[in-house]
Amino acid sequence: QVLLVQSGGGLVQAGGSLRVSCAAARVSASGRPFSVNANAMGWYRQAPGKERELVASVTSDGTTNYADSVKGRFTISRDSAKNTIFLQMNNLKPEDTAVYSCTAIGQGWGQGTQVTVSS
Repeated sequence: QVLLVQSGGGLVQAGGSLRVSCAAARVSASGRPFSVNANAMGWYRQAPGKERELVASVTSDGTTNYADSVKGRFTISRDSAKNTIFLQMNNLKPEDTAVYSCTAIGQGWGQGTQVTVSS
């Protein structure tokens, strides 16, 4: 397991932008070094009354994948120096309102961050 700490999010009007961040511990619970560049990382979201869905992911070789609903609007990126991943969200829509959680796939979850988009 690796500790992930999220920041960012909040309230924005439709059409606006937000960025959420997810800082990873440099050492896992087992004592192994952990780098966001060397592991598959992702962002999920869950809206009230809905299933959790994968929003974006990036593999260790840099391949990204996005949900159809966010393609062209959201961008996942990572900063190895900060050991942090980001989700830049542009042209936000009310239907993007959800709790966003980062994950080191198979290794841990962030605490979740509320993103609310008003119409």
